[in-house]
Amino acid sequence: MVAGGFGTGKTTMVGSVSEIVPLTTEETLTQATVGVDDLVGVADKKSTTVSLDFGRISLNEQLVLYLFGTPGQERFWFLWNGLFKGALGAVVLVDTRRLESSFRAIEEMERLEVPFVIALNLFPDAHNHPVEEVREALAISPQTPIVTCDARDRASSRDVLIALIRHIKERSVAALEPR
Repeated sequence: MVAGGFGTGKTTMVGSVSEIVPLTTEETLTQATVGVDDLVGVADKKSTTVSLDFGRISLNEQLVLYLFGTPGQERFWFLWNGLFKGALGAVVLVDTRRLESSFRAIEEMERLEVPFVIALNLFPDAHNHPVEEVREALAISPQTPIVTCDARDRASSRDVLIALIRHIKERSVAALEPR
């Protein structure tokens, strides 16, 4: 799963890393969204996901990773419960210019007990905050990886997914260790 707040780059990430042309449910933002969707910090945004995005990566001939990008606006959060059933893990994309837009996604990952990594999407006009400052501002435990990325870049997005897979593997190994 690729989750996060409104305008954090979820559709962009799925599209940059998918081996197929991604299925998107992008719709044009209209005057009807004024006062409904918070466009502060994303004033140039012209479209938004209204259901989910779908992409795919074949790891080998028998193993395929399916990518699902969630909608970021609050009015579509009710979809998240169904989207996360059976998910191995999630990437929570964060725009450091608007940290508060990712609070809900982080809360949902914790509530649903989905293993996740935080990916700081480095927008060109964003200040590059030290990872530990962001960890503190988001109240993220030291066990949750935080990585930086450019969601537009295939290799960068791939590296985020690798970090997620490593995190899932580490959590699985730790769960199997005797207590």
